[in-house]
Amino acid sequence: MLRPALLAAALAVASPAHADDADLAALRAEVKAMKADYETRIQALEARLAKAEASAATQPPSPPQDTASAAPSNPGAFNPEISVILQGGYAHLKDIPERRITGFLPNGRPPGSTRGFSADDSELVLASNVDPYFRGYFNATLNDGTVGVEEAWFQTLALGRGLTLKGGRFRSGIGYQNEQHPHAWDFATNNLMYEALFGEGYGNDGLQLRWVAPTDLFTELGAEIGRGANFPGTDRNTNGVGSYALYGHVGGDVGDSHSWRGGVSYLSTRAEARSGTLADFAGTDVNAAFTGDSTTWLADFVWKWAPRGNSTIHNFKFAAEAFRREESGSLDCTGGMCGARLGAYRATQYGGYAQGVYQFMPRWRAGYRYDLLDPGSRDYGVNDAYLPRPGYKPSRHSLMVDYSPSEFSRWRLQYTKDRASQGQDENQWYVQYIFSLGTHGAHSF
Repeated sequence: MLRPALLAAALAVASPAHADDADLAALRAEVKAMKADYETRIQALEARLAKAEASAATQPPSPPQDTASAAPSNPGAFNPEISVILQGGYAHLKDIPERRITGFLPNGRPPGSTRGFSADDSELVLASNVDPYFRGYFNATLNDGTVGVEEAWFQTLALGRGLTLKGGRFRSGIGYQNEQHPHAWDFATNNLMYEALFGEGYGNDGLQLRWVAPTDLFTELGAEIGRGANFPGTDRNTNGVGSYALYGHVGGDVGDSHSWRGGVSYLSTRAEARSGTLADFAGTDVNAAFTGDSTTWLADFVWKWAPRGNSTIHNFKFAAEAFRREESGSLDCTGGMCGARLGAYRATQYGGYAQGVYQFMPRWRAGYRYDLLDPGSRDYGVNDAYLPRPGYKPSRHSLMVDYSPSEFSRWRLQYTKDRASQGQDENQWYVQYIFSLGTHGAHSF
């Protein structure tokens, strides 16, 4: 079809009425030469095609390729999601050497209590699909020459039937805020409940199995086993399982503008010689080492509103969590009035928080959080004669306003009325910045 078309086009161009016989003869000769050249090229291509087909017929069939284990075309290729989170700011606080939560054992030093200017832990995050079957995630905290591995886990992608298995070091799925890193919090400081229960949040080295039911109502069940080395447990250097966690969450949408999620969680772990500091009746600090079982129940609820699901202009989020913790075992009390006595220890304690955050215009949010703890009942055994059991209930009120120039940056101002320690009534001010560099995955609901 190509050769007749070329010939017709050449003849059409070459046939005006006024063309002389010499020009017409020259054009005919040129067309004849072009035709001969094309026929020669086509014959050569047909010969090469026949040779290639004959060679392919004599070759054995190629074995099937295992795409999961096949090496990439470029063995040096490495293209994960990489991000760095920068956090820091200024805190105006009283000069209190050791901040305590009255009535809770141990009374540790809550995170975020550095006075003046400071650079909080920066985070380096690497994440990528390993292959069609697994995903990997790595999160390291960097601060003042120290590096800590906060999370390092693998997760399955193709188990099917709504099942997902995670292994390595990860933040537990209990509660609501626990899985969130500090840069995702709605306030510059942690809530009082998490400080008393876990310090910041509960992480573990172990395995996690999650199942999402195939129902219109979001239904998730989870189970975890782990080393149990983090507070409220301790590392006991054993081959067995040191902690167990179970949780379930349900949720859904209400119309086009509302969504919610609620759940219940359970954590069981064990401590051996978990150290802490208490004050005896004389006001002297004594060393206390707890050995025994620690179980925690948590309930959480989250409700979100955005007009027709569009959260860019206005949105509101309400979140609340409550807990009940029971600990039983022995308490080794040394120093002060205790001398050196080992007695029984039993405690049942409660607490929770509620917070609301409202985006009142694009990029601007304001929020309020209320924290309240109840030391509940405590039995120190033979040490009851030396250790007081105050009925004081620690509390906090926090107000914040933040501005986000983009989805990668945020500035926040926060005021907190802190009454976590009996006899302490402190006005705290925080200015915080959060910057996200690089590709960072979306946060959970």
